[in-house]
Amino acid sequence: MAQKEQIIIATNNAGKLCEFQKLFAPKHIKVTSLKDYPQLGKIAETGMTFEENATLKASAVSKQTNIPVLADDSGLEVDALNGRPGIFSARYAGDHDDAANNAKLLSELAGIPLEKRTATFHTTLVLMKPDESKLVVNGELRGQILAVPRGNNGFGYDPLFLVPEKQKSLAEMTSEEKNEISHRGRASQKLLKVFDEWW
Repeated sequence: MAQKEQIIIATNNAGKLCEFQKLFAPKHIKVTSLKDYPQLGKIAETGMTFEENATLKASAVSKQTNIPVLADDSGLEVDALNGRPGIFSARYAGDHDDAANNAKLLSELAGIPLEKRTATFHTTLVLMKPDESKLVVNGELRGQILAVPRGNNGFGYDPLFLVPEKQKSLAEMTSEEKNEISHRGRASQKLLKVFDEWW
């Protein structure tokens, strides 16, 4: 029965963990993260798509712990950069260095006007059981890349990502506002719709 009440989120990111804890709270499922399993070691994300990377993470963690795992792979796809940084978003300028990643993105977009700085935040969520049965959902959010960061909430590229209909960057929104419209929020809502049946 133990495995039914627990999901490991394949992340060390406290912000992400918090989002999923809120998501699964109504289902009374215990949500832990990789921080609770220091023995697991690093998982190489060698896939060429968001789904491949999320599947690699989910499968590796689930096999080693015998617990269902939720892994996500998210990225920022900038139209003017032919979809970069894409699957390399977290490691664009250095490993998970938000400031360096944002600086690199801004320098690559220098001189490009706002209306041509369109971008999509993409999330693929993969939920996997130890028997390798998996559930895959995707979520996307369209927006534009600002010339200067705005806002102090959020992480990653949030301060540069303008949501036109709100006229705010993701980092200027409360976590509630962000979760309602974000790529991960949208993927999470899709996940909830099919979760009970799959679980």
